[in-house]
Amino acid sequence: MSLVITRSRSLVLHAGETLLEGLERTGHVVEYQCRSGYCGSCRTRMLSGEVEYLSEPLAYVANGEVLPCCCVPVGTVSLDVGTERDYESDGGAYRTQSELI
Repeated sequence: MSLVITRSRSLVLHAGETLLEGLERTGHVVEYQCRSGYCGSCRTRMLSGEVEYLSEPLAYVANGEVLPCCCVPVGTVSLDVGTERDYESDGGAYRTQSELI
């Protein structure tokens, strides 16, 4: 059982769930395309913690970044992502991490 801390809430991943699947289930805004680590669209800033990749991603991953589509946390992780509600309450100014890169 892994704890994921984001801008506005914490969540626990279900067994067999990737980080992206858990974030989607709880209403977080994460862009994605391939769900396999090929494209890098889901690239997200990790503030703390460690992840394990289910398969080695082909997309580039810099220090402090993760591809949530193909990894699971090792223990507790903290990510720089928010929910749709965060976006709406910020007057549409909230940007996903991939938009900032």
